[in-house]
Amino acid sequence: MPCYVIGGYVRDIYLQRKSKDIDFVVLGNGIEMAKETAKRLGNVNVSIYKNFGTAMIRDNDFEFEFVGARKESYRNNSRKPVVENGSLEDDQKRRDFTINALAISLNKENYGEVIDPFNGLTDLKNRILRTPLDPARTYSDDPLRMMRAIRFATTLNFSIEEKSFQAIKNNNQRIKIVSPERIVDELNNIMMAPAPSKGFRILDKTGLLEYVLPELNNLKGYDVIEGKAHKDNFLHTIKVLDNVAKKSGNIWLRWAALLHDIGKPATKKYMPETGWTFHGHDYLGSKMIPRIFKKLKLPLGPSMKYVKKLVALHLRPIALAQEEVTDSAVRRLLFDAGDDIDDLMILCEADITSKNEMKVKKFLNNFALVRQKLKEIEEKDAVRNFQPPVSGELIMETFGIGPSREIGVIKNTIKEAILDGKIRNNHEEACRLMLEKGREMGLTPVKKAQS
Repeated sequence: MPCYVIGGYVRDIYLQRKSKDIDFVVLGNGIEMAKETAKRLGNVNVSIYKNFGTAMIRDNDFEFEFVGARKESYRNNSRKPVVENGSLEDDQKRRDFTINALAISLNKENYGEVIDPFNGLTDLKNRILRTPLDPARTYSDDPLRMMRAIRFATTLNFSIEEKSFQAIKNNNQRIKIVSPERIVDELNNIMMAPAPSKGFRILDKTGLLEYVLPELNNLKGYDVIEGKAHKDNFLHTIKVLDNVAKKSGNIWLRWAALLHDIGKPATKKYMPETGWTFHGHDYLGSKMIPRIFKKLKLPLGPSMKYVKKLVALHLRPIALAQEEVTDSAVRRLLFDAGDDIDDLMILCEADITSKNEMKVKKFLNNFALVRQKLKEIEEKDAVRNFQPPVSGELIMETFGIGPSREIGVIKNTIKEAILDGKIRNNHEEACRLMLEKGREMGLTPVKKAQS
């Protein structure tokens, strides 16, 4: 059976990018070709997906996927194609971009020959994304290709050809038939690019942003009253995202950067004496995170809680950097941020996007002082991931009481005293305060607290 390597692996050869995913298109039965290949590799396991007519071999970190050549047709209300057997040319026509339609022959008569019917090599050289067929049809048939175009433009630093760009604009509403999971896959790829802002600018210019992330779209633009304007919070946000991307490959920290100001539109207010304010946008933004994650089908566990926490706390270090840093304020920040304090500081430093270089320098110098203070306080007081030095059980034993509100009051008093620096974070001083607070509340010790 004639067989060809096709798609991303061929593209990446010319881009000098390493790839371990290799797609083979077969003029015949791809599953049978996979079984024969597995035998020659030493009877390695073959994963067969009959519904899709494909087979996968995993060997030495490589993934080899085999499929029979096909041609496709689409219905208007679905991006799932009707598939028929086809020729190599049919298979290349169904590809999303010319750079992904390149094929290399593995056949004896023309082994190694590059089959390039749509000038994909020229587009690679010119760093242009273009569709093999009419782009209006390509993007309407499978609207996910619009997100893929933006992903490739961002991750490969390519340009989208003008006709393709216009076709995406004209078909942007078609993205509504694509599942959130598939959209998020592409969003995450965009987010992990060296400069993800490029992708979000294209999402905005094509009109996809309002369908994909309306909360981010709502940040666009600015208002002017009495000559006073606020900054464009969308442009600010994607600058913050780029700043974070320079410092961290943590996808969830990047999501926190993308969503850190989403509470601003609902909290925007003009005050004649002070100008524009967004009081409470950190709190409101954090409350919006679970709904956004649920809608996008992002994970709702620790990752969501991490993003929610960073959005809620992102103003705290900035406030510390603007005023004299007290030990108490630093302890409380450490207490609330826990092990995420370092990521929070990266986000806050990235949030300084002023064009005033002196202002940026001043803030960053102040942040350096905050970081030093965080280190000193943590070494001295150990309040990161704070655990109460006095347990509820010990309070009940000491005063001979059962579960009650008094236990919570005593524990909170001890916590606040530690955070305010009134006592050190140790068992002995906490026990003394427990006894003092208990007597103040009319409780009598029945057992001596062990120091």
